[in-house]
Amino acid sequence: MSLIVAGRFTTFADAQTAANRLFEAGFVQEDVTLFFVNPRGQHARFPIGGDRYADPQSAHASKGAGKGGAIGAVIGAVLGVALFSAFSSPFFVLLVAAGVGAYVGSLAGAMSHTRGGGKLQDRDVPHESRDSGVLLAVHVSPDNQLEAARVLREAGSLEIERAHGRWQHGRWADFDPTKDVEPLSVPPSASDAESRTEAHVER
Repeated sequence: MSLIVAGRFTTFADAQTAANRLFEAGFVQEDVTLFFVNPRGQHARFPIGGDRYADPQSAHASKGAGKGGAIGAVIGAVLGVALFSAFSSPFFVLLVAAGVGAYVGSLAGAMSHTRGGGKLQDRDVPHESRDSGVLLAVHVSPDNQLEAARVLREAGSLEIERAHGRWQHGRWADFDPTKDVEPLSVPPSASDAESRTEAHVER
């Protein structure tokens, strides 16, 4: 596994500027790549789209449909009996009323169990710690990882992370946008200390 340091930027222009600073600091092009990370839950991990095989909200739809269908059939049958008794309607009307009631009830029951913000458990809610943006990834070694992180921070990176992954043909081959981010803290450099000292003197 390769050691990777990455920074998140708002635009490709900002990320490219940071990449140029990395090259000036001695990093080579085959160890630097940048790409866009989609917003959470929009990574199209399945051929038909989406990040999950099924929407957690639909997990209990079949139960709702069953309950609603049974209740709807009973209500429809009652209405059919009432029509049959009051207007001497044919027995076929009773069957149609029961069928329509079952259909409407199953639809209402399924929909009632798929409402947003329903009774989902925490484990059913997808969790991603990575925000959307342009990610600038650098293939590093234990010796120069802090240098790469320092350059990224000074270039305006919103976040800096460290990861272990497969680096192939100049890119992060096994990048997974849903994995939790491991933040990398960068110790202040001498220039940072000088800047703070100058600011204190000016005050």
